[in-house]
Order: sequence, then C-alpha cells, then structure tokens
Amino acid sequence: MRRSRRKTVITILVMAGLLLWAVFPFYWMLVTSIKTNDEIYGPVAAIIPTTFTTQHWRELFTRTAFVVQFRNSLIISGSTTLLSMAIGSLGAYAVARLQFAGRTIAARSLIYSYLVPPAVLFIPLFQLMSSLGLLNSLQGLIISYLTFTVPFCTWLLVGYFKTVPVELEEAALVDGCNRLTTLVRITLPLSAPALVVVALFSFTLSWNEFLYALVFNQDANTRPVTAGLTAMAVEDVFFWGRMMAAAALGSLPPIILYTAAQRYVVRGLTLGAVKG
Repeated sequence: MRRSRRKTVITILVMAGLLLWAVFPFYWMLVTSIKTNDEIYGPVAAIIPTTFTTQHWRELFTRTAFVVQFRNSLIISGSTTLLSMAIGSLGAYAVARLQFAGRTIAARSLIYSYLVPPAVLFIPLFQLMSSLGLLNSLQGLIISYLTFTVPFCTWLLVGYFKTVPVELEEAALVDGCNRLTTLVRITLPLSAPALVVVALFSFTLSWNEFLYALVFNQDANTRPVTAGLTAMAVEDVFFWGRMMAAAALGSLPPIILYTAAQRYVVRGLTLGAVKG
C-alpha cells in the first residue's frame, strides 16, 4: 500500500510539473499582454501583475496589420491543408495499392524529401517564386508549403491505407467502380482518423511556418501572423505587450483544433504506426 501511494504521489507531482511547464508560457503571454509598460519594462518582472490595461490589445487591432495577417494565416493554412489532403490521398493510394515501376523508390523518396530542412530549400524556392511572379502573394506561400506538407501526409496515409481490407476495394471494382471512385467511397471514409491527423498536422505546420513567410513575403499585408510578429520589434525596441497579445491569439486555432479532434489524433497515429 505504501509503495502504491508513493507511486501515485510521484505520478501526480510529475504530471503537475509537466502541466505547469506546458501552461506557463500561455499564462505569461496573457499576463504580459495586460500589463502596463512600467511593469513590462521594469527591473523585476512580476508573475502576477498589480495593474491591468487593455492598451496593448487596442493598439494590436488599430496600429498593426494583425487582422489582415490573421486572415492570411487562415487562408494559407486552410488551403494548404485541403491541397495536402487531396494530393497526399492520391499519392498514398497509388503507393499502397497500385503496382508500377519505381514504386519502392517513390515511397522512400517521400521520407527523404520530408527530411530535407526548409533552410536548404528556401533559396531555390525563392528563385522559383520570383521567376513565376509569386513573391508577396498568398498563392506563393501555399505552393511552397506543399513541399513539406505533402510528403508527410502521403507517408502517413500510406501506412493507414494498408490497414483497409483490400477485399472491400476489390468488391467495389467488381461492382463497376473505378479506382478513383473506390478511393472516395471506400478507402477515405474508412480512413477518417488518419485524415484528421493529416489535416491537423498540415494545418499546424503551415500555421507555424516562419522562414518561407519571412523571406517570400516582404509586404506586411500578405504576411501571415508568424512573420507579422517581426514588425513588432523595431531595432532594439520590442513592443512586448502587442507581441504577446498577437501570440496569444495566434496560438488559439491550433489549440482549438487539437482539443476538438484529440481522440482522432491518437487513434490515427497508433493504427497507422502499428499496422502500417
């Protein structure tokens, strides 16, 4: 009994520490956004502020392009997610079900392309976007984001599609369905957990991306939230109140999506990893 109680106490303490470690950054963002400038730039940073102000929030919406940049992030991340799911589903189905020359090489290339650091690709991508006239545009960022979301989505869906019984697809083919109809009506509905994981990861990766957004889009009205935060630091002056308010709002969409689809994420990752 004593050992069991000790294990329980230790487990609770460890989980409480991890929870505090995860929640404290969000608490600090919110607290900083409502502090006065005297407390923010004071010699000692107060964990619990003594005075509160909404000045930084008002300045965020009136003196910055945050609203436009937040809309840009939604458009870019949403479009990238939909395109990644569409392209990834077609590619994953081809690798998982079809027999063609170079199938193994194509499957391995997905992993290799996903492992390439974005810092290596942004120079050739910049030249490509410049030649196509896609700099300072939302379309350019969407296309560039597909370079790291599509390989991940395809690789994850390949493992999950292999868990779908092939007999169901063969029966649909016998009934007159073609490959595309079989994918849409049989495979994708049975792979809903994996599709949710793909959508969440694609949205999160494109929402949090910083390097491409900073390099490709110099216009403040075409930048997403992540790159827009850099405008709140002028030389050696940091507008911490506005920056923390923008960071708090910018972190909400991924948190809401993950909270709403948490059970699908766990199921999709485990099934795809174990059976794929």
